[in-house]
Amino acid sequence: MQQLVKRHISKHIEQQKSKFPIIAVTGPRQSGKTTLLKNIFSDYRYISLENPDVRAFATEDPNGFLSEYNNKVIFDEVQRVPILFSYLQGIVDESKIMGQFILSGSQNFHLMHGITQSLAGRVALFELLPFDLSELKASNLVEDSYAEACIKGFYPAIYDRNIEPNVYFSNYIQTYVEKDVTELLNIKDLRTFRTFIGLCANQAGQLINLSALANASNISQPTAKNWLSLLESTYIVYLLQPYHENFNKRLIKTPKLYFYDSGLLCHLLKIKTSEALSRNRLKGNIFENMVIAEFQKQNYHNYLNNEYYFWQDSHANEVDLLQPTDEGFNVFEIKATQTITSDLFKNMNKFEMITSPKKAEKTLIYGGLENQKRSQYKILSWKSAK
Repeated sequence: MQQLVKRHISKHIEQQKSKFPIIAVTGPRQSGKTTLLKNIFSDYRYISLENPDVRAFATEDPNGFLSEYNNKVIFDEVQRVPILFSYLQGIVDESKIMGQFILSGSQNFHLMHGITQSLAGRVALFELLPFDLSELKASNLVEDSYAEACIKGFYPAIYDRNIEPNVYFSNYIQTYVEKDVTELLNIKDLRTFRTFIGLCANQAGQLINLSALANASNISQPTAKNWLSLLESTYIVYLLQPYHENFNKRLIKTPKLYFYDSGLLCHLLKIKTSEALSRNRLKGNIFENMVIAEFQKQNYHNYLNNEYYFWQDSHANEVDLLQPTDEGFNVFEIKATQTITSDLFKNMNKFEMITSPKKAEKTLIYGGLENQKRSQYKILSWKSAK
């Protein structure tokens, strides 16, 4: 199984496989986990626990199952048989073999629960998201405009099989709802859940409003909170947390909602063309979503372990993305415009004044194609965002 696009996470997995008995890779469905692992671990047996017969064997007779598959094995969707985690602990503690088992799964909550309960300290954990821009750039697959990139999204199948995005995401939603949602939460009314996902799309790039989501979906607020957690654990959405250090101003403490993939976001918003996106009132939110998702993807794929936040005070002073550093902060303003004006720098300048004497490295990421290095700012095209 050959990869069309080389995944940057590969080299980091290679580096850790001789240091940990277990490697675990999680991420959304269809992000390329199986292809990646079969490429890296080409001499390992691949066992999918999606297969009902295999799953029954592992569930009913874990000792017999792990006697059969006891070394150099990839267990895909391993969270489906949680009893295996305890057995794996005993095996790797006794064998001391590095890289003995490779685990993967698309339900982060259950995979992480199994790891933290039984396998803590024995696992190197990686998160594989859809393609990042630098991966696509290396294969000459980046779209010409940010609007086209937003709509196409970054799931590998769209590039590998040249699937039209609207067709791909229609099927993705249906498959995701059938496979993950019904199993995890036993949701009876799938239409209401689809409505909820659509309403989340309308809040992308904004402070999350659980009460509004619940009311508009006609569900309780605790249910809305559970459904949002489900979307997080299955890598559909994530919450960007606010930075809480108080610089003598009242701060916003509500997280912002983003989607891991802008193509899925555009599909949920029924935006199918770059022309429609350019006219849409949420154009700026969608562009911001794509760029911030890019930071998250490169953070995971390059094993950086960076922490990102946004910052906003009660006077609507805001920084779209903030990364604390030893000297101060890297701050980013994210704007879909292709025209650079001095007004685009004002929020970063205000933040720099508020946080003085800490240092603020200021970067504007915009919808144009040219990079610039100015005396006080770095200006990056969306294609160079990182």
